[in-house]
Amino acid sequence: MDNNFKGKYGPLLIAEIGGNHEGDFEEAKKLTKLAISTDVDFIKFQLYTGDSLVSRLESPQRNEHFKKFELTEEQHIFLAKMVNDAGIGYMASVWDVDMMEWIDPYMPIYKVGSGDLTAYPVLKTIAKKGKPIILSTGLSKEEEVLDAIQYIQMVNSIYKSADYLALLQCTSMYPINNEDANLSVIPRMKKLTELTVGYSDHTIGIEANLYAYLLGAEIIEFHFTDSREGKEFRDHKVSLTPQEVKELQKKIKRAQQFKGSEIKKPITIELDNNHHVTFRRAVYPSIDVKKGTILNEENLICLRPNHGIDARDFDKLLGKKVKVDLRKHQKLTWDMF
Repeated sequence: MDNNFKGKYGPLLIAEIGGNHEGDFEEAKKLTKLAISTDVDFIKFQLYTGDSLVSRLESPQRNEHFKKFELTEEQHIFLAKMVNDAGIGYMASVWDVDMMEWIDPYMPIYKVGSGDLTAYPVLKTIAKKGKPIILSTGLSKEEEVLDAIQYIQMVNSIYKSADYLALLQCTSMYPINNEDANLSVIPRMKKLTELTVGYSDHTIGIEANLYAYLLGAEIIEFHFTDSREGKEFRDHKVSLTPQEVKELQKKIKRAQQFKGSEIKKPITIELDNNHHVTFRRAVYPSIDVKKGTILNEENLICLRPNHGIDARDFDKLLGKKVKVDLRKHQKLTWDMF
């Protein structure tokens, strides 16, 4: 089965434009063009209307905020085509299920934002589509994450596969302190769920993303902007600039060199330099030993190089009778006993 979450640089890199366009379509196009230039794997947006997301009565200010950030159906499709035509994946957190009908053709992967982890009707609608899902886990207790996974898998068993369901460690604040990134969740969730696990970043700078990768993150999502200077909208503060995205890609590539293979075995350079022999020990006589002597811990020693009888066989020699005279530090062979 194909790995839907493998990226060009190793981890799947997602540049989240999100609401950084602040409702300005020209700004959205500009940011999209810049994101394309960074050669990320996916460029991500958010699809919503104020009235389909926030109660006008219970939270009128938030309702108005999201209305200001709305783009039209035609504008969203324009951006999706713009991304796809550039050979990059288009992705979105679709917070209005009605919008899924017209954006679905452009969506190879669905992203579920942290706020919707408990919105089971939304999860159900997406899971029925059978496309890969990336689920952010900000705000959530471990139990809530596991419950959401179980619900998605109940709706569609395809999501029992790590190729179809991924989780992102996330802290839903903008920005967060370094210690609030809690990157240790990444290996724990991998162990608990056996799913693909990544990281959605809300720190400042690129460091957390790199450390997340080193801890096993297979997806890295970061907010994206042209510049953080002079921007008031909160998301710009945690966004990476094009130069920083390139720097992150460069450092991930460098880190891959250090990570190497997960299979533990001698490396060619070790073998070519004979270090498996010169660095390891064998068993030698610690003194001159006469024929007929019984070997014990007093007349044996483990020394480099590993010539003759390996040090792991030390106990097998104890109690054996010597058939020939042995010199101190002489190489031993089994036919001597």
